[in-house]
Amino acid sequence: MASGTVDEYIAACAEEVRPILGEIRRILRDAVPGTTESIRYGMPAAKLGDGYHLYFAAWKRHVGLYPIPRLDEALEQDLAEYRTGKDTVRFLLTKPIPYELIDQLIAAVASKRRQMER
Repeated sequence: MASGTVDEYIAACAEEVRPILGEIRRILRDAVPGTTESIRYGMPAAKLGDGYHLYFAAWKRHVGLYPIPRLDEALEQDLAEYRTGKDTVRFLLTKPIPYELIDQLIAAVASKRRQMER
């Protein structure tokens, strides 16, 4: 899916996926005000701090967030069913998308990045 902007990327996705990506984008913007958006590696990316990017993407059967570092134990337990690799979190399109969990996840990643930059 070649796109020049995040808006173009979302518009090129299947109609049923667009609102999901839009909500993830909104959550990201709310968690990290002033973030810079771009397309990197063919996916929407939000720059969180100095050089670190958080990516989100639509696939045939899921939406994913990358790279997601290990977080606190309680959040990791909540993420367990969605974690598919050491730094990947996937949400199947056949199940309700857990936006509240995504909100917690993005806030935790942003906080971790801020701590690392100090």
